[in-house]
Amino acid sequence: MEFSARLDRIWNYLRFFLKWTALAFLTGLTGGAMGALFHWAVELADGLFSAHGWLLYLLPVAGVLIALIYHLAGVERDRGANLVMVSLRTGDSMPRGIIPRIFAGTVLTHLCGGSAGREGAALIIGAGIASSFNRALHLKEESGKLMTMCGMSALFSAVFGTPVTAAVFSMEVAAVGVLRYSALYPCLAASLTAWEVSRALGGSAEAMPQVFYPSGDVVTLLRVAALALLCALCSILFLSVVHLAGHLYRRWIHDIHLRAAVGGVLVAAATLLLGTRDYNGAGMGLAAAAVEGRALPWAFLAKILLTALTVGAGFKGGEIVPAFFIGAALGCTAGPLLGLEPGFAAAVGLVALFCGVVNCPLASIMLSVELFGGEGICFFAVACGVSYLMSGYYTLYAEQRIVYSKLGREDQM
Repeated sequence: MEFSARLDRIWNYLRFFLKWTALAFLTGLTGGAMGALFHWAVELADGLFSAHGWLLYLLPVAGVLIALIYHLAGVERDRGANLVMVSLRTGDSMPRGIIPRIFAGTVLTHLCGGSAGREGAALIIGAGIASSFNRALHLKEESGKLMTMCGMSALFSAVFGTPVTAAVFSMEVAAVGVLRYSALYPCLAASLTAWEVSRALGGSAEAMPQVFYPSGDVVTLLRVAALALLCALCSILFLSVVHLAGHLYRRWIHDIHLRAAVGGVLVAAATLLLGTRDYNGAGMGLAAAAVEGRALPWAFLAKILLTALTVGAGFKGGEIVPAFFIGAALGCTAGPLLGLEPGFAAAVGLVALFCGVVNCPLASIMLSVELFGGEGICFFAVACGVSYLMSGYYTLYAEQRIVYSKLGREDQM
């Protein structure tokens, strides 16, 4: 009897392994192909905007088209990536047709110079792919949640080229403080498969300049902690401005088409007032420039403004890559004031502000390794710890749940 029970246990592990190897490979294969197509479309849109600056004046028209796409689908108020958070917690399917909507909306936003990223859209596309498989395969609720994590991992990895970060982020983001370790292998299998497929189709990872690290003495670590505190405060500012912009748009302009048109006009006007197109688009190129030590002192504030005006009006894409830009620019500016080399401080700022915005410290540490190598992991770990704690309960995703208090039991005393 004992031998039979042991065989049953071995079979359960083997069955789980085989099942999720197959499902993760299927998700990664599909997600990698879709991610490569999405990445190519967004890059093409960015290139066209760079080559034809007059497209900025069509941003209000692009906004109206995006609003019309969602209106025709019966969506008057898009919940964006919050739908993904709900799906991860409850197992609910993503709405049908969400993939072409977010795909088209993001491409139109980038084509006409809206200040938005693409990782938020990638997470929605990945969850949408997973929901399609859930319906087709009749997966149960718990398997459906795990499939959603695999879909998110696949698209994040395919678009950005950081497979380990993608897997950990998908496990960590919906319920902060709780990690479903059984999802680790499926998410890694899906993200690695998607990344290989994306590369085979011409995709490439985000390239970052080499970072030169200082000695890891106590004084340097304290300086890094001080910079991380500034990043935590900046993440609060960023999220507050983005949420306030969305609230004001909805309060004063009830029609989604007019709201998008007004938002497009405001972004175009702000761009002309700034006298540069540097703050349009996602901003990953300027984040890399900041890591090389080149960023204007007010660049992070300009990016906050344009991103809030863009996303709040209903344009698509997400806020993650703009957060990279904001953190890198802030680090490059504030680092020298704290006695840190600008490029190193920009790298720390990029990771720390990302952590403060999404409340995912483990994924943020993984991101630092995949973008900048493992040599400076102690600096980034300290920065993520400080930023995670001091950013409080502000979050990019209203449906994100911080399961355990950031203060432990201290806030109950």
